[in-house]
Amino acid sequence: MEDEIVETPEEQLAKKHRKEKKDMQAKIQSMKNAIPKNDKKRRKQMTEEISKIEADLSQKHEEELRQLKSTNDTEDKKAAEEKERESRIAEAEVQNLQGVRHQEGLKLAQKLAQQQLQIKEISSDGHCMYRAIEDQLAQRSKPGLILGVKELRSRTAEYMRGHADDFLPFLTNPNTGDMYTADEFEKYCSDAEHTAAWGGQLELRALTQVLQLPMAVIQADSPTIKIGEEFDSEPIITLVYMRHAYGLGEHYNSVERLKDPANAEDS
Repeated sequence: MEDEIVETPEEQLAKKHRKEKKDMQAKIQSMKNAIPKNDKKRRKQMTEEISKIEADLSQKHEEELRQLKSTNDTEDKKAAEEKERESRIAEAEVQNLQGVRHQEGLKLAQKLAQQQLQIKEISSDGHCMYRAIEDQLAQRSKPGLILGVKELRSRTAEYMRGHADDFLPFLTNPNTGDMYTADEFEKYCSDAEHTAAWGGQLELRALTQVLQLPMAVIQADSPTIKIGEEFDSEPIITLVYMRHAYGLGEHYNSVERLKDPANAEDS
C-alpha cells in the first residue's frame, strides 16, 4: 500500500481558490448567456455585478492567505517558544544534577556504603513507600511476609482504624488546624487503602506493628529514623528517604547489597 500524500495547508488553500475561481467563471458565463446582447441596460448592470463578484472573491482570497500566513507565523512562534522552553528545562536539569539532588545522592551513597548497601530504585508512582517495603520483604524472603502493595496498604489501613487513638493526634485539618474528625480519619484510612496516596511516617509506624519488624529510614542530612525498635528481630526493613529525588519531591527507595564494581562490570 502506497503512502497517502498529505497536502500542506498552503496546497489545500490554493486548490480551494482554484475551484472557487472556476465556479465563479462558470457563474459569470451563465449570467452573460442569460442576457440578450441588445439589452444594453441589463448588460451594463451585469458588467458592474461581475466586477463586484470578481473583486469580492479576490478580496476573500487575499484575506484567507493573510490568515494562513498569520496562523503559520503563530505556530512557528509557538514551536520556537516550546523549543526554548525544553532547552531551559534541560539546562535546569543539568544544573539540578550539580545541585541539591546530586548532593543528596552523594551523601546517601556514602552513608549506605558504610553498611555495604546501595540504593535500589523504586518507581515514583505514589506507591513508592509500599513498593520499597515490598522489595525489602522479597529480598529477605521471610516466610509469610511476602506481601504486595495492595495487601500492605490494606493491612496499614486496617491497623490504623483499629488503633485510631495512636494516630489521630498527628492528623489535623490543614484549613482549621483541628484534629481530624472520625469521618476525616476514615477518609484518610480509605485513601491509604484504596488510592495511590503517598505514605509517610504514620503509615510506617502502622506497618512495623503489622509486620512486627523494625524499620530504619536513612536520610541524607538527618540521622536515621528507627521505628519499631521493640521488635528485636531480623530481617530489618531498610528504606531510603529522598527529599529531592524527583520533580515531585519526596520519595522512598529500597536498598540492596553493595555490588562489587569489578563484578558489576563483568555481569
